[in-house]
Amino acid sequence: MSASSLPAFDAFFSGPAREYLLRALDLAIEEDGEDLTSKALFTSERFTAVVVAKQQCVVAGLPMVPIVLERTATHIGAEHSSNLTMNAKDGDTLEYGDELFQLEGDALLLLTAERIILNFLCHLSGIATLTRRYVDELAGSGVTLLDTRKTLPGLRYPEKYATVVGGAQNHRKNLSEMIMLKDNHIDRAGGIIPATAMVRKAYCPCPPIEAECRTLDEVREAVEARVDRIMLDNMGPETIREALALIPDGIESELSGGVSLETLAELAATGPDFISVGRLTHSAPTADLSMRMRRTS
Repeated sequence: MSASSLPAFDAFFSGPAREYLLRALDLAIEEDGEDLTSKALFTSERFTAVVVAKQQCVVAGLPMVPIVLERTATHIGAEHSSNLTMNAKDGDTLEYGDELFQLEGDALLLLTAERIILNFLCHLSGIATLTRRYVDELAGSGVTLLDTRKTLPGLRYPEKYATVVGGAQNHRKNLSEMIMLKDNHIDRAGGIIPATAMVRKAYCPCPPIEAECRTLDEVREAVEARVDRIMLDNMGPETIREALALIPDGIESELSGGVSLETLAELAATGPDFISVGRLTHSAPTADLSMRMRRTS
């Protein structure tokens, strides 16, 4: 993925998203408590830290590093005169031994912030790395990869940022960005058509409406209701082809459920507009990164 196509960090983390990010960072700092070990052993010394990739990975979350340092310094009352040199940028594919950044600063600050920085970088880079594998598998298919809301509480926006760094697009970030009619809503309303009528009556203007369909009859009903997008939930390839043949131009199609790297190509070949994958966030292994420190000479 080219740097120009990546999301701008500050633009992505604006408004409420920025507040959620800062709250998550502050909570991480508070959870760690006082670093009694480093406080007893180091006073005014300066350290140089280098973060290195120990595997091939797609890096995500680097703009968070100076934010973590600033907020950690405020929290522990340490000097925040650190020098940060970035050797990579979000979206870069790193090989074993590549340096992400070098950091020189107060020893207590660096030691206190070390695990917080690594926890976020390893987690987000793991998500971006797995996402890139899915995107590469879809190359040339014309299908767009989507993430889901299957994210860790408090980390919704960082995790969704990482999927975009990996090359996916965000599905709705919260419940108000899109009306999504799931089985409980459809069953409560007595069908997709009455459910659609109820939400259109409730909201003006009405957000985009997506209907989750379990059967071909529900697909036909969603088409009649003229929803904006139809999700085909846990259908096999043959049923998917039948369902897609029912969906006219002007209504988007999305596949969801049971999607893996092994099934992705077969599902993409059926011709949907989107495929959404929850495991991009809920099952991504962390990237293996390490921070090496030495006393500044």
